[in-house]
Amino acid sequence: MSRIGRKPISLPTGVEINIENNIITVKGPKGTLSQSIPEDIAIDQEENELLVKRPSDAKRHRAMHGLTRALVANMVTGVTSGFEKKLEMVGVGYRAQMQGSKLVISIGFSHPVEVEAPEGIEFEVPAVTKITVKGIDKQLVGNTAAHIRAIRKPEPYKGKGLRYENEVVRRKAGKTGAKK
Repeated sequence: MSRIGRKPISLPTGVEINIENNIITVKGPKGTLSQSIPEDIAIDQEENELLVKRPSDAKRHRAMHGLTRALVANMVTGVTSGFEKKLEMVGVGYRAQMQGSKLVISIGFSHPVEVEAPEGIEFEVPAVTKITVKGIDKQLVGNTAAHIRAIRKPEPYKGKGLRYENEVVRRKAGKTGAKK
């Protein structure tokens, strides 16, 4: 059996689970998330734990077992503590600032780039060259952070651009001297 799928999901106090018509809804202190689950996969609630079960060892059931458990666990984590991704800017003159709910980034283009926060996402700018993306939906937080990073990916020669915090950028050697 799947090691991930077998692991029980512990429910903290204040989290409510509702399962109807293959849709699981998780309600917690930070908000509510809903997710469609495969009809073959069963979710049983026992006191403060959720168990994800599969009907057989068919390849599709094995694949959906671990996936469903991971999605539900991320929903529980999201409504209790939330998720965040941190980005940093490397380059002279690169900076970010908030204008209302918009994130305005000056990153070497002739114009500042404005990024609207999708519903359920918050931006923070703790320093001029740092951006934090926060939310309760792990997938939406990751997609939004990737969208921001795609504005100016780190280039391999000087390492300038937007990158995730602690991301390692492989550097290339520049031009070597010409032969005479």
